[in-house]
Amino acid sequence: MAIVRPTRERVWLFDLDNTLHNASHAAFGGINGAMTAYIVRELSMTPPEADALRRGYWLRYGATLLGLVRHHGVRAAHFLHHTHVLPGLEDAVHGHPHDIAVLHRLPGRKYILTNAPRAYTERVLGVLGIGRFFDGVIAIEDMRMFGDLRPKPDARMLRRLAVRLGVQPSRCVLIEDTLVHQKSARSIGMGTVWMQRWARQAARALPTAKNHAMRPAYVDRRITRLRELLHRAK
Repeated sequence: MAIVRPTRERVWLFDLDNTLHNASHAAFGGINGAMTAYIVRELSMTPPEADALRRGYWLRYGATLLGLVRHHGVRAAHFLHHTHVLPGLEDAVHGHPHDIAVLHRLPGRKYILTNAPRAYTERVLGVLGIGRFFDGVIAIEDMRMFGDLRPKPDARMLRRLAVRLGVQPSRCVLIEDTLVHQKSARSIGMGTVWMQRWARQAARALPTAKNHAMRPAYVDRRITRLRELLHRAK
């Protein structure tokens, strides 16, 4: 991504999964299953061992891929391709029409910032029909520093991204469903918005549901609809 001339306009950084669409319904089950199957096949593990490794690396690094690259020599492109094939994805993806309608009204520049691979991201954006509302897509393949992947929640990557976008971090707002990513963004001065619509729905089915009524100090706002962003968009 080319460096943009410095500006003071607002820059909105939108996560994709469970922020702009219901990924818990459309994709997460298939992705997690494909990751476990990949580990079974490539690392010669049993399914329970592979599932535990997948979960462990996700908790430790924020992305299962990072643990596999660092400790097992897995090639990132190979892993991302084979874990995001997802037959039938286009039939399962759905967002919220009223939320999507807000995107073209929101002043400032807008980017997708996702730990998902570019091919998957473009498939989802194509189904939702919202790609035209964004000035660019920053997928996991674009989050490299000194040759290494540095996806969210890496604060160094976020700081470098602001430089490349030509803005101070304080002019950026990260809209996310994942709190650890927001904590990292806040640590470098970015604004943070906790999007809860899809994550709340998924949490209702879990025995240890996340408390969406809380608001950590590093979260500026909690929203369940994108139109709430228009209230303080200046």
